[in-house]
Amino acid sequence: MLEIISELIANSGFAALSGKSFIMIVIACVLLYLGIRKQYEPYLMIPIAFGMLLSNLPISGIMAPGNGIDPGGLLYYLYQGTKLGIYPPLIFLCLGVATDFGPLIANPMTILLGGAAQFGIFA
Repeated sequence: MLEIISELIANSGFAALSGKSFIMIVIACVLLYLGIRKQYEPYLMIPIAFGMLLSNLPISGIMAPGNGIDPGGLLYYLYQGTKLGIYPPLIFLCLGVATDFGPLIANPMTILLGGAAQFGIFA
């Protein structure tokens, strides 16, 4: 039984877990707890903590680039989306979908303010 447990530990990623990675994983779990349970800035805390947790997993191959046979890791493809400039348009698209048009419908003259703001961006 002891041999099975030692083989499991040797073949898992926990064998390569360093002290620094362990501390960062604990901090990531604390930040996840604060963001989810205590509602301390959840839109900021949860993505930061999740990124900390993913980047400190030992020997996960999560940043490995894909080759012709095997796919790459998750963070490799997320980095490619950032590098190629795919995410900023998606973020602005999602913000546009989440916009509340109630005040605009109540006072249609405010559309001129929005048009002036857009003109100021492009001018």
